[in-house]
Amino acid sequence: MKINWGTGIVIAIVAFISFIMFFVVTMTTSHNANHDLVTEEYYKAELGYQKEIDAEKNAQIAPTQIQLKKSPEGLLILFPEGYDDTNVTGTVSLYRPSNKNLDFDLPISLSDSHLLIPDNQLLDGRWDIKIFWKHEGKDFLHKESITF
Repeated sequence: MKINWGTGIVIAIVAFISFIMFFVVTMTTSHNANHDLVTEEYYKAELGYQKEIDAEKNAQIAPTQIQLKKSPEGLLILFPEGYDDTNVTGTVSLYRPSNKNLDFDLPISLSDSHLLIPDNQLLDGRWDIKIFWKHEGKDFLHKESITF
């Protein structure tokens, strides 16, 4: 049987379409490919984004900044001096880009202007930290990525 050039083109197009369809079906049905969004309620989080921008500006214009230090006990978050420990409320959100099951939030409860996140809660690797706190009715936000 002899294949002419028209038949060869049709065979090539069908093979290419089959190749593409194989990868589309494999990627949509595979459990290894994780297609999760960064946040579950993306649009609701987007509405509060201006509040985040204002809080981040408040933290940047503050006379002193929050410092993150790695210690043998864990991650130490040092709040600036001058904050009354009882008047600071908020949360520390730790986001692990590689695994959403490791994400967690901690309420801020200060003692001596610092907060310790124990070493056993942090696995080695990259963490995105978002510290949102309120002091005397003013919102502050500090974002940082660290490798622990």
